[in-house]
Amino acid sequence: ACSPASSQRVARAGVPMSAVSGESQAVRIRGGRVAEPRAAAPSPLRKGRGGLGGGGGGRAAGALAEAAALLLVAAYLLLLWALIRLSLQQLLAEGPSHERDGFDAKTARKHLQHITDFGPRPVGSPANEVLTVNYLLQQIQKIKENAVTNSITVDVQRPTGFFTIDFLGGFYSYYDNITNVAVKLEPKNGAKHAMLANCHFDSVANSPGASDDAVSCAVMLEVLNALSNSSTPLQHAVIFLFNGAEENILQASHGFITQHPWVKLIRAFINLEAAGVGGKELVFQTGPENPWLVQAYVRAAKHPFASVVGQEVFQSGIIPSDTDFRIYRDYGNIPGIDLAFIENGYIYHTKYDTADRIPLDSIKRAGDNILAVLQYLATSEELADSTQYRHGTMIFFDVLGLFVVAYPQRIGAIINYLVAVAAVVYLGKKFSMSINRGSHYRRDLLYGIGITIICWFIIFVTTLIVAVLVSLTGHAMSWYSNFYVSVILYGSIALAKLVLIHTLAKNLYYGNVNDFYLAELYFDVSLTIWCCTLVYLTQRGLCAAYVPGLWVAFPLLVRLLIGKELNEKGATVKLTAIYFLGLFIPHLLTMYLFWGAFEMFTPILGRSGTEIPPDVVLASIIAAYTIIITTYFVSLIYLCRSTKWTLLGLVTVFLVSATLVCSGAFFPYTSDPAGPHPKRIFLQHTTRTFHDLNREVIKKDSGIWINGFDYTLMSHVTPHIPEINHTIRSSCENAPFCGFPWFLPVNGIIRKNWYLPAAEFSPKTPVTFKLISNNKMPSESRRLTFEVTGPSHMTLYIRALEGTRLIQSSFGDVSLYNNYGDYFVFYSHGLQAPAWKFWLEIQTLDLMPDGMVVIAVASHHFFGEDQRTAELIALEKRFPEWCVVSSWSSSYNLFVF
Repeated sequence: ACSPASSQRVARAGVPMSAVSGESQAVRIRGGRVAEPRAAAPSPLRKGRGGLGGGGGGRAAGALAEAAALLLVAAYLLLLWALIRLSLQQLLAEGPSHERDGFDAKTARKHLQHITDFGPRPVGSPANEVLTVNYLLQQIQKIKENAVTNSITVDVQRPTGFFTIDFLGGFYSYYDNITNVAVKLEPKNGAKHAMLANCHFDSVANSPGASDDAVSCAVMLEVLNALSNSSTPLQHAVIFLFNGAEENILQASHGFITQHPWVKLIRAFINLEAAGVGGKELVFQTGPENPWLVQAYVRAAKHPFASVVGQEVFQSGIIPSDTDFRIYRDYGNIPGIDLAFIENGYIYHTKYDTADRIPLDSIKRAGDNILAVLQYLATSEELADSTQYRHGTMIFFDVLGLFVVAYPQRIGAIINYLVAVAAVVYLGKKFSMSINRGSHYRRDLLYGIGITIICWFIIFVTTLIVAVLVSLTGHAMSWYSNFYVSVILYGSIALAKLVLIHTLAKNLYYGNVNDFYLAELYFDVSLTIWCCTLVYLTQRGLCAAYVPGLWVAFPLLVRLLIGKELNEKGATVKLTAIYFLGLFIPHLLTMYLFWGAFEMFTPILGRSGTEIPPDVVLASIIAAYTIIITTYFVSLIYLCRSTKWTLLGLVTVFLVSATLVCSGAFFPYTSDPAGPHPKRIFLQHTTRTFHDLNREVIKKDSGIWINGFDYTLMSHVTPHIPEINHTIRSSCENAPFCGFPWFLPVNGIIRKNWYLPAAEFSPKTPVTFKLISNNKMPSESRRLTFEVTGPSHMTLYIRALEGTRLIQSSFGDVSLYNNYGDYFVFYSHGLQAPAWKFWLEIQTLDLMPDGMVVIAVASHHFFGEDQRTAELIALEKRFPEWCVVSSWSSSYNLFVF
């Protein structure tokens, strides 16, 4: 602990200028320069009467006790953490379900249970195309029969079409006879304008899809029921779209928005999605522009949860996901709001995504919000003339789910610049005072910024080195089912580095400079860095600039308000509490944002592929979190003589946690029914057949193709299934997409897989592929027309051979996307569909002895008798319980033309 010093030490060390009042003169004993101090007023962070202690003003005068500082910061951060946890766990108390205009969560849950009872619902399956569709139509008919105040029209659409999408590197998508169930609710006398609400009832194969997205469809059914007899008359129509092919990369929404006659009525939309199971539904995308939509959500939503930072992160492409929002925005030119459940993403798209895991309160709050927002918009003037309110972007964020702060970005920019100007004036005053008094404040500020930036750089480098070493020892993702392990491991080393570097700077560089001057100096350093960040992000036009705005405005405001009193009385209990209050709001909202980041990114790291070291990503986020949260706490290091116990404690915590992690004490996965964190495995029993230019088979094999979707590969699986080891690692064939049946073009992030030899299988729905015509075009190019039949899901891979160039095709502009020279085409159809015909136009030389183009077609059997072979079932049973295995049969057939 730091002890008070005598008045003789004050005179010997000197008391520099107060960073707030400027009434004390800076003193240096460095380079031969010694400035005699005047009588100094107490520094704002100096101990005072009734505060953290009393005493004189030398190097150690009135400084904080190390234990007191730690307890103060720990208690403060624990309070913030407790408030955030409380706000997240407290969803709502279920309201009365008998209200006429209210949302009945219990009825919605019954809908959810019925839909998930049909099992997985991939496109083309009877469960999706017949059972679910029939159930929706039956419930809609019941609602229609009971509707009194409004009119209901139902339409079942079966669209066919194609489009291109810039997702996973970009590819082409073709769909045939997929299913949409559209319902138009409107006043009895009709409507000229409409609001669209969208959900999807299909699911990925091998998952019940309760959260993604059956619960949204259940909510929409009950919202339709509530609105159909609402006591508030509708002015505009509400179109409810239950789309049946979202998991096929947004095909059904494209079929609706580009082909349905009701589209001309739609002025805006709400899209209901999921990236997790249960919890709160987050507004993470709005627009483009049309700030009136955000204002409508702010005014109407009963349980708000929204983040413009989430919007900018999602739209940056960092998160490998997309929603129907993109289709309505890009192909319909319609603004909207995108909502998604984000909690517990560990079981998203797995067998654990069942109805019983979604709390009734989650359904209730989602239903209350959607009903209120749709009701508001269906009676609003803005919807009727949305072009009048089109321009502008909103900054929005909720405060612990209690309310939403929302204001136009242009107003936000003005506020940001005003805040920055206030900070510049504050610092400018100090500059002028330092010149008048002959101190070195400006130099010290620049050096302090340099030390801080170097410190941050070292923190990042150190945490990344630790993350890499953990990964190299084979213990990556030890935190996957024990999240706080990562916080302790990477947070302790980040904090240790921060404390160490500033302690060394204090003792070795600053020498006898007054502690309180240094504390004030590093407050100004933090203020300057946040101010620069604020100006930069505002200049870039980012809405997230409000975050550094908070870190400048609130600390500066409190400093200005209490600066004079601090100067007179010292850091009393009252003033210390007010000082921490100035940091409370930026700390609270920043920790709230980081909770969302951890909630979203941690599960994603379990399905981010084999090439991205997840420990490096998570360590980077924790390092950034540590730096941001501690910016204004650095002053405490300079106020305390010793930090040895803090350093010793942090280093001990790090060494113990690192030892436990590297010894394998924390296993990444768990099958605990209360909270499973499984490893995702994909098995495909495939038969590969390669043909030459003469249609003769030159190679044929069969095997079970194994893909793990995370960085640990098969290291934890091999002890359970010894034959899955490095000896059967698959090699890349000289063929499109390495000669394997990729369902999506994710080969760039999943480059390590295994191919276990297995017996050949013959599906009941085999692929047939034939060339119908080969015509010479006037431009001297060749047009090849093909016909393909097969199961509901097929993928096509195209590679133009050397000396040739693909210039046109029937499925879109071929100049847009190719994957290392290979084109990827995704195909699906509904319950029934005719043969798929397509053509390619190829520019080539007259003589091409090796052919013009290589085409491979892969089939994917996601349901029915062809889905699983006996060998697949046998292998699947051998995987440990903490694995979630998704398996199906497939084929890969290659042809040269």
